[in-house]
Amino acid sequence: MFVGHAMLAFALAALAAEWRGWPTRRALAVGVAAGAFAALPDIDVAYALFAVDGSEVVAAADADAFWSAANRVHRSMTHSLVVAAAVSPAVALATLRAGEAGRTRLARSVGVALLIGLVGVALAVSGALGGFVMGAFVVAGVVLAAAVRRYADLSPRVLAAAAVIGLATHPWGDLFTGEPPELLYPFGLAVFDGRVALHADPTLHLLGAFAVELATIWLAVLVVVRLTDGSVGPVFDRSVTLGAAYSVAPLLLVPPTLDVSYHFVFSILAVGLACGAVAWARSLLASDGDGNGSFRRLSTERSHLLRASLSYAVIALSGVTIALFGYTAVYIAL
Repeated sequence: MFVGHAMLAFALAALAAEWRGWPTRRALAVGVAAGAFAALPDIDVAYALFAVDGSEVVAAADADAFWSAANRVHRSMTHSLVVAAAVSPAVALATLRAGEAGRTRLARSVGVALLIGLVGVALAVSGALGGFVMGAFVVAGVVLAAAVRRYADLSPRVLAAAAVIGLATHPWGDLFTGEPPELLYPFGLAVFDGRVALHADPTLHLLGAFAVELATIWLAVLVVVRLTDGSVGPVFDRSVTLGAAYSVAPLLLVPPTLDVSYHFVFSILAVGLACGAVAWARSLLASDGDGNGSFRRLSTERSHLLRASLSYAVIALSGVTIALFGYTAVYIAL
């Protein structure tokens, strides 16, 4: 769900900015900032990088060892709505520039004090491990906020709004894929007592969760198309029909579940990449008047290159979507 978190936040923030009547470039910048903050909560898995021996994990091909360590703190403090409500204005205050507030130094101090206070709370509630994770979270938040201020030139209020959209939307996608996030940390109050099941069959549940992920990505694509008046470029190519070949996968692969899904995820994404690559190759190798293959001269303008990249990405996404529908239909029919 890593990509879905960012795409959902991007779409919601960009649509909100458009609703406010902001220019397209600014609306997209707000969406990108929200999407970046939506990816931030998963920094809590960084603990596992220090808790396990990476060489042993690779040698044994045992990803469960990594996730077993990561899950000790995953989806806890960094996935809390309470923490999101505190971190968002705090990082905006901590990255204030001179002259942006009546008492800039005081405002910065308040932001820094709030962030340090969050680390202290995590230490008190979850011990040294909690303090380490919260510390990494707030430091990454400040770095990200500073980068957004520098490159997107968003005001402190807009930055705080983008941050809260990203951080507050992140936990909800995790309800389908693992243990429920601690939405009210540090108060210890459980909002959900278990994973939200999309289907009793574990494979259909996984396919449903994957479909939710695809839907959020498509939503982001549609938002980009809306904001840019359809300037993404062509989004359909005959190569997407390659995705239909994945319909035979249920006959060849072990049915995937949340516990064992790598073979499904990597293979279906490979099909999508193949669709995009074939479309890209076909666009390069165009037929000239004599019927001989010739390479088109590519534009070096940034806008044209961006449109082409987005177009091929959407073609790849279309291939993955067709592959998912085909796989699901055959799996149900078996």
